Amino acid sequence: MKELLINGALKLNISLDGEKADMFMTYMDMLAETNKSLNLTAITEPQEIITKHFLDSLTASKFIPEGASVIDVGCGAGFPGLPLKIAREDISLTLLDSLNKRLAFINSVIYATGISGATCVHSRAEDGGQDKAHREKYDVALSRAVANMAVLCEYCLPYVKVGGMFLALKGPAASEELKSAENAIKTLGGELSEIAELSVPYTDLLHKIVVVKKVKPCPKQYPRKAGIPSKKPL
Repeated sequence: MKELLINGALKLNISLDGEKADMFMTYMDMLAETNKSLNLTAITEPQEIITKHFLDSLTASKFIPEGASVIDVGCGAGFPGLPLKIAREDISLTLLDSLNKRLAFINSVIYATGISGATCVHSRAEDGGQDKAHREKYDVALSRAVANMAVLCEYCLPYVKVGGMFLALKGPAASEELKSAENAIKTLGGELSEIAELSVPYTDLLHKIVVVKKVKPCPKQYPRKAGIPSKKPL
């Protein structure tokens, strides 16, 4: 499994030494064990955890600048943020989620692997986006499989500094979602930069990463109160 991970990462131009590979293996073992009592993932086979969680998360690395401050919004069991942090010691990472049990799991992984420069925040995405401690404080906001693009923009763009970017890890339907998200992107101070199609090593998965640049400040009224973005997308 370790060899699969290292070789897969190399296909993404990421070099993992033995220590980092061991950190991933610890993460995988802890995910499988904790998942027996807490529903963290439907993906439980070791090979699929490596390809569909770890390598899939690492596809975003090429878009993240050196030394960037990164927030993973709605991080769940830590994807994509934690794999990126293990591979990229240069970034600082904030992992935000609304469920304390998931964050407790992530904190246990951080402790067991010795990851430094990663912090967990317990909050709804909408509440965190209005918090002065986090609003427009990050170079990069990331999210994977949380909501459709219009809703996701309201969850994530308020965290991004002007000049920074929002990366949405999406499936094949990304282009369709973007059609209904054009107004949200513009309203929230964003501008579509690119839609990159990437293959996940050792799978037949073709995923898309939507790159949205933050070109102006987000209006103060956004994000709206918790629950409203998903009920009434921009």
